[in-house]
Amino acid sequence: MTTTQTGWPTIGSVDELEALLGVPGDRARDKERHALLDVDRQWLAATPFCVMATSAADGTCDVSPKGDPPSQLVHVVDDTTIALAERPGNKRADGYKNILSNPHVGLNFFIPGRGDTLRINGRARLVTDAPFFDAMVVKGHRPILAVVVEIETIFFHCAKAFLRSGLWKPETWDPEAHVPRRSVIASGVEPNGMTVAQLDDYYGPSYEKGLYG
Repeated sequence: MTTTQTGWPTIGSVDELEALLGVPGDRARDKERHALLDVDRQWLAATPFCVMATSAADGTCDVSPKGDPPSQLVHVVDDTTIALAERPGNKRADGYKNILSNPHVGLNFFIPGRGDTLRINGRARLVTDAPFFDAMVVKGHRPILAVVVEIETIFFHCAKAFLRSGLWKPETWDPEAHVPRRSVIASGVEPNGMTVAQLDDYYGPSYEKGLYG
């Protein structure tokens, strides 16, 4: 263990980390798989949301949320390949740019109310057309791009983080209790000449009209 210039003791090796945390038991260590089982396909058909982690060649990272109706978020190409459709967004494409220089991605798939999640790690490529794009149409909109992931490892992750956070307990939800609403945040940190009232209108009911085109 080393000491940083701030005086904080810092882990500097795997041996030090394992000495502090311990090592995983056999079940946790050996649960990784390399191809989809029926239960994985069921999970992917039921999930409406995931996060995709990417890293550029220089190590800079991004984590992007992806969402679609259940059964339409993930297209299973085969036992070792899945695809996620690109949907209209802000065009930053941070994760996609990372994939162009480093294809390794990590995905975590959520089902609302469930504490366990399904994790997939693999190698991604950006595909602009394929026969399965027709199966990825939502509300009449066919994607112009898909992230195709060749699965390297897949496993279920435990529920402890959700239990600690109480994330799925509606009685704990108060989304504007401690931070300003979205329009106020946008006005303060993303100046674009719009007033808070205009931003309220922008992020209001009409915002959903542009979800797919």
